[in-house]
Amino acid sequence: MAAPHRRAFLLLAALALLAVLAYLPTLHQPLLEDDYPNLAIALKLGAPAAWQELADTVFRLRATSLWTMGAMWHTFGMNPLPYYCLGILLHILNTWLVYALGFWRPLGYRLTAWAAVFFAVSEGHQEAVMWFSACNELLQFLFGTAAFLCWLHFLAGGRRRGWWYGAALLGFSLALISKESAVVFAALFLLPLVDAEARRSARWVLPFMLLAGASALSIYDSRDASFRFQDASFRLSAPFWRTWLENMARLFWFWGLLGLAFSWRSGRRAAMLALAWAGLGLLPYSFLLYSTRIPSRQLYLASAGTAWIVGAGLVALEDRFTRSRRAVTAVVCTILLLHNIGYLWTKKRRQFLERAEPTEELIALARRTKGPIYVRCFPRNHYIAEEAVHMGAGKPPGDIIWDAAEARVRGAAAEFCYEPK
Repeated sequence: MAAPHRRAFLLLAALALLAVLAYLPTLHQPLLEDDYPNLAIALKLGAPAAWQELADTVFRLRATSLWTMGAMWHTFGMNPLPYYCLGILLHILNTWLVYALGFWRPLGYRLTAWAAVFFAVSEGHQEAVMWFSACNELLQFLFGTAAFLCWLHFLAGGRRRGWWYGAALLGFSLALISKESAVVFAALFLLPLVDAEARRSARWVLPFMLLAGASALSIYDSRDASFRFQDASFRLSAPFWRTWLENMARLFWFWGLLGLAFSWRSGRRAAMLALAWAGLGLLPYSFLLYSTRIPSRQLYLASAGTAWIVGAGLVALEDRFTRSRRAVTAVVCTILLLHNIGYLWTKKRRQFLERAEPTEELIALARRTKGPIYVRCFPRNHYIAEEAVHMGAGKPPGDIIWDAAEARVRGAAAEFCYEPK
C-alpha cells in the first residue's frame, strides 16, 4: 500500500475508533419510548409490498428510515444492541464524508481531517446517534452529503462527469425520502457556485431545485394529515429569527467560537462557507412553536459547519505555533476529546437512561404478568405505552387499561404507576 493511501486508511480507522469510543455507552442502552411505536409503523409500512400504502401517507418522506427499521426488526427482533450499532455505523460513514469534503477547494483535506475528528465526538448532535428513531437525521445526512460530494466532482469536470451527476441526483432523491428537511440540500448545492469556474455549470442545479420543489409541495399537500402541522409543532408564524439566532449561538458554543476566533483572519473564506452551511442546515427547524431550543438530533446536519470551523481553527493554531505545534495541538485535542466524550459518557448517558425508564419498567411488568394491566399514571402518551407493551413484551395493546372502572370490570392482573426516582 502506497504511503498516501496508508495514511488515508489510518485516518479513516482513527475516525471510526473515535466515533465508537464517543458512543460506546450507547451499546448498553435500552430502546427509548418512541422507538416502539415507530417500529410498529415500520412493520406496517416498511415492507416492500406496502410501498403503495406508504406512498399515500405522510411517512413517504421518511421511507428510508421505515425500511431500515423494518429490516432491523425482521433481522434482530427487539434486541437494542444491533440498532445502536447501526446508528454508530451510520455516524462513522457521515464522519468520513465530513473528511471527504476536503475535495472542496476552499476547505481542503487538512482542515476537514480535523473537522472530522470534532464531528466524530461532538456532543452537540448526540441525540441523532443515541436515539434510534432519529436515524432519519443520519440517513438524510448520509445521502444528502454524499450527493453534495458527487456534485462537487461533477463541477470539477473530468471524463466521469456524467456518472458523478447521476450519482448526485440519486443521492439527493434518497435524501428527500429520508426526511422532510432534506429540501435544504438544494440550497447547499448553490454554495460551490460562488467560484466563477463552477458557475459555468450553474444550469445543472435546476433538476435539484425541481426535485426539492416537488418534495416541498408534497409536504404542503399532506399538511392536514401530518401530526407536526396539526399539533402546532411547526408554523410559519413561529419566532423564526429568535429561534435561528439562539440556536446558531448554541451550535457554535464554545468550540466553534474558539475555532472562528483563531481562523477568521487566515481562513475567512472557509469560515464563511461553514457558517453558511450551518445557517442553512438550521433553517428548516427554525419554525418551531413549542420551543425556541431546537432538539439536538436536528442539529446534526448544521453541526458539520461547526466542525469545519473547529477544523479551520486547529489548522490556524498549528500554523501559529510552528515550533511547538505538536505539543499545542495535542493539548487542545486532548481537552476537546475529554470534554465531548466525557459529557456523552456521563450527563447524556444518564439522561437517556432516565428517558427509557418508564417504558422499560412497564415492559418488565408486562412480561411477568398474565392478563391486563391497569396503568394509573404514565409520563408518556397512551399510544407509546400500548406499543411498548406490544412490541417489547409481545402482548396486545388492549392489555393496557387506562380507566379504573374498566380495570375492575376486566379484572386487571396488575397495576402500574411510574414514579420518577
